[in-house]
Amino acid sequence: MVAVLVAASLLTKQILWTPISAINMHDIVTNQIKMTNASFVGTDKEGNPFKIIAKSGRKGYDKPDIIFLEKPSGTITRMQDNKKIVDKISAVRGQFNIKTKVLNLYQNVRINSSNGDKVLTDEMVIQL
Repeated sequence: MVAVLVAASLLTKQILWTPISAINMHDIVTNQIKMTNASFVGTDKEGNPFKIIAKSGRKGYDKPDIIFLEKPSGTITRMQDNKKIVDKISAVRGQFNIKTKVLNLYQNVRINSSNGDKVLTDEMVIQL
């Protein structure tokens, strides 16, 4: 890298410097990976399928197992009294721990179940 800068200065007689203060280190440190239309598909501890989709997702350096989600939605299948129930979920934002499979949902959390149950809350934690 240094050799390129030295060579460039010899060829062009100019070096354009970017001051460190112009670089937004907060964005670099907190947004390691960004995703659009993020999708996570898997099975829970009992082998039931789930699918989580988000408008966007990002991982941070400080929490590598957490995906921060914007407008998450999806389906979670579960068994209750030997009947398969599909829950459709949505929220304004969320966090998905890819290691522990814990989904935290925040703001306007909605769950509509195939058995007719409906939930509307500000926060919800789902262990997948």
